[in-house]
Amino acid sequence: MSEPAPEPVAEAAPAEAAPAEAAPAEGGEAAPATEGAPEAAPAEGEAAPAAAPPVEEPPPAVEAAVPEEPKAPSPPPPPPKEPTSVPLELAVEDVSDTSVTITWRPPETIGNSGLDGYTVEICKEGTEDWKAANEDLTISCRYVIKNQTTGDRLKIRVVAMNPAGRSPPASHPEPVLVKEVGERPHIRLPRFLRQRYVANVGDKVNLTIPFSGKPKPLVTWTKDGQPLDTKKVNVRSTERDSILFIRTAEREDSGHYEMSVKVESFEDKATLILQIVELPGPPASVKVLDTWGFNVALEWTAPKDKGNTEITGYTIQKADKKTGDWFTVLEHYHRMNATISDLIMGNTYSFRVFSENKCGISEDATMAKETASILKTAIDYKPPEFKSHDFNEAPKFTTPPSDRATTVGYSTRLLASVRGYPKPKIEWIRNQMVIGEDPKYRQMFTEGICSLEIRKPGNWDGGVYTCRAKNPLGEAIATCKLEVKQPPVPESEK
Repeated sequence: MSEPAPEPVAEAAPAEAAPAEAAPAEGGEAAPATEGAPEAAPAEGEAAPAAAPPVEEPPPAVEAAVPEEPKAPSPPPPPPKEPTSVPLELAVEDVSDTSVTITWRPPETIGNSGLDGYTVEICKEGTEDWKAANEDLTISCRYVIKNQTTGDRLKIRVVAMNPAGRSPPASHPEPVLVKEVGERPHIRLPRFLRQRYVANVGDKVNLTIPFSGKPKPLVTWTKDGQPLDTKKVNVRSTERDSILFIRTAEREDSGHYEMSVKVESFEDKATLILQIVELPGPPASVKVLDTWGFNVALEWTAPKDKGNTEITGYTIQKADKKTGDWFTVLEHYHRMNATISDLIMGNTYSFRVFSENKCGISEDATMAKETASILKTAIDYKPPEFKSHDFNEAPKFTTPPSDRATTVGYSTRLLASVRGYPKPKIEWIRNQMVIGEDPKYRQMFTEGICSLEIRKPGNWDGGVYTCRAKNPLGEAIATCKLEVKQPPVPESEK
């Protein structure tokens, strides 16, 4: 048998192609394959071998095969879905005659599947026929089971739902009786109605009074112990409050209104006082009691119609007959008598009085029948008698002359102050000798100040000087000393 031809070096040849076998030569030996020799023709009846690729020069170097990119590791399979844990703290919030209100808390463990909602299931006591109370899942943790039969006992449970299915149910420990829970009635009267409620005539009255109680209480109203007149007063009651409504209030609507709320044998009552007020009437009468000088005394009585409330004051006005114009003298005055002063002499006055209450001042006033005339009277003026003051006074030195010292040749002055009436006569005495009209001395006495000026005194002008003041009522004497010094001798002359 002939040896197969060697595989070509080039990688371009397909790996699946089988190498061509050389044709056998004569004599039974296979001719060696020579490079570039033509391929032998296939024998008759044999399949032609696959054509070998043309022999080319070998590449300079065989390149390393490019490594394939690593594929990302496939993610681990998702964890299996699990339902949530059981809902928590299932409790009954309220029960009525046809419904039950329940509440609960979300499950402690939600898991990776999330939470779609809750299903509330109910079953009558004694059976196991559980039915869903809600057609659609509820997200809220509070649900009202409606349309139940009064007197039934219901077993209740709540199931949390998610894609993994139902959670373990949270069941109420005891069956719930469908029946209104009794509660004693209680009226919560608003603070502003605990005292007297005041409204004006013609106002709209709309009072809302809340109350509580279960089952729905029976509400009744009375006025002064009698049923209400539905033509004047309307009452509308709900499960939580009652409204008293009066479209147009009148004084006849005033009174004590009593509200009663009753549940079975329990009852609660509340009373409110409604007072409808209006403007008062004028005072019953006004009188002028007295007139003297520029004053008039008035007195009046309370009005017959006080407007269904107390009188808070009065307003007094006056008018002069000459002009007829009214002027307010007093307002918000509480007493029932007054004195009007500062009237003008020669004028005649009329007076009227208004009443006042919470609604305001009365529309009309009551005028005094009498008028008050301020007459002109002659005035006899007698000036008061004054006694003239006796200003006579003996002379008195208020400031005696002071001792002085001077230098030979330098003039000096002695001063003193003296008072007295009549004006005293002043004499100056030197060494017990009266100084007369000697031109060496100048004597002055003005406004109680007496002075003696000694002009250029010499050594013999020193001594004791006396000032004597004399008038018919007496005399006063004051003395002082005058010292006359020698001038200092310069050192050169010494």
